[in-house]
Amino acid sequence: MTQQPRLLSLQERHATLERQIAAEGSRPQPDALSLGRLKRAKLRLKEEMQRLRPAR
Repeated sequence: MTQQPRLLSLQERHATLERQIAAEGSRPQPDALSLGRLKRAKLRLKEEMQRLRPAR
């Protein structure tokens, strides 16, 4: 069974989080709590994507 649709969805969400992190980080006074939450969510997505990718 292929996980391709799920992997693509995770990649899109990961890219969205990347943009949100960049936007928050570029503010004059970034919200550290918000940045931490976004970064943890991004890391969880990255870990899940690694589990779904086939071993080489």
